[in-house]
Amino acid sequence: MEHRTPTSDSLVLEPAVRKDDLILVSVDDHVIEPADMFKDFIPAKYADRAPRVVSDAISDKWVFGEGEARNSGLNAVAGRPPEEYGLEPQRFDEMRRACWDVHERVKDMSANGVLASLNFPSMARFCGQFFATRADQDPELALAVVRAYNDWHIEAWCGSYPDRFIPCTIPPIWDTQLMADEIRRTAAKGSHCVSFSMNPHALGYPSLHSEHWDPFWAACAETETVVTMHIGSGTTGIVTAPDAPMNVEITCSAIKLYPTAADLVWSPIFQKFPTLKIALAEGGIGWIPYFLERADYVYKRHKAWTRPNLGGHLPSEIFKEHLITCFVVDDFGAANLDKLNEDLVTWECDYPHSDSTWPESPEVMEQAIHGLSADQINKISHLNAMRLFSFDPFGIRPRENSTVGALRAEAAGHDISIVSYGPRERTLTSLADFTANAAVKTA
Repeated sequence: MEHRTPTSDSLVLEPAVRKDDLILVSVDDHVIEPADMFKDFIPAKYADRAPRVVSDAISDKWVFGEGEARNSGLNAVAGRPPEEYGLEPQRFDEMRRACWDVHERVKDMSANGVLASLNFPSMARFCGQFFATRADQDPELALAVVRAYNDWHIEAWCGSYPDRFIPCTIPPIWDTQLMADEIRRTAAKGSHCVSFSMNPHALGYPSLHSEHWDPFWAACAETETVVTMHIGSGTTGIVTAPDAPMNVEITCSAIKLYPTAADLVWSPIFQKFPTLKIALAEGGIGWIPYFLERADYVYKRHKAWTRPNLGGHLPSEIFKEHLITCFVVDDFGAANLDKLNEDLVTWECDYPHSDSTWPESPEVMEQAIHGLSADQINKISHLNAMRLFSFDPFGIRPRENSTVGALRAEAAGHDISIVSYGPRERTLTSLADFTANAAVKTA
């Protein structure tokens, strides 16, 4: 319960858990892959054909066969002044070293009071689409690269600090049996999360309503692997016009996963795989109460002629049982936690992107948790994430050393000052710019 601290002229409400006592686990951050990531993980016979970093007059870019990932540091702007934010930087030396150096990343996390982090891929794209571009021409190479990426992520990135990172697998999306095999292989190595598409149809694959993905869903359910669908993993988002300013795109990001949620609750997935959990990454939570109300109204009003087969459940019941949600800043959603399933709500930092609250996440979180009980705060700040993603940092690091206060004390003296890199030659300011400079290009 909240308690009141008397002041000279008023009573001030304080949260049930003080800021320095919070334990923060972020289920959505991003890694900028280091240039040497494949060196120790790709089999020797594929080494000369593995993705590599090439520098030209425009940027550092990843090249794989005839494809290139031009934006090696897409929106990795942590530590820059806000006026220099954009969909760049494009060179490693234009980013904080913590974007791609795991040892520096942990220091940045500690300075922000964050215990642990789940890191999505960047150059590989959310579903490994970059690697899938070679699957038709050289399927053995494409699979070897996906496996090497996952081994690097699990063993080198997460394995360097197993108390600080939640592993996240990428799938060989072009073959569902290979996907299932990779899920089982990486689960055995400790990964119980896989990044998948919010709309595979938009990527040229069967939709979420198709039985095509059943071997993948089955493997995830069997291994208790959470399928996480990040905004931007299916389409560019809610597009009004190609010349719309970037503020339109950013504003609409809060509801990009609304259509995905609709796909999921009306699909047969959860009737077939009743233990499966799917996470909606960077989707926010404030829109969910209305979504649940609307979906249930659609069911009751239209079921006589649309004939949905939901196994006798309301759409809201399916959502609340199977869909994990998360938020960066969503005070409205936190204030309406009673309309959600509080056991499936999690928190995210979104480091190193421009929406991130780094390095002031505890201060921002403190504003959101007023009115919540200690149990609710502990759930959404870390316990839900630990349970859902089969992650136990306290088996390595004592709980008392995992709080915001303890971590910031460890990072005392770590430089988190804002650094200007000066004006850049090109800044992406509209959706048209972004589309023209898409992160994955193929010849």
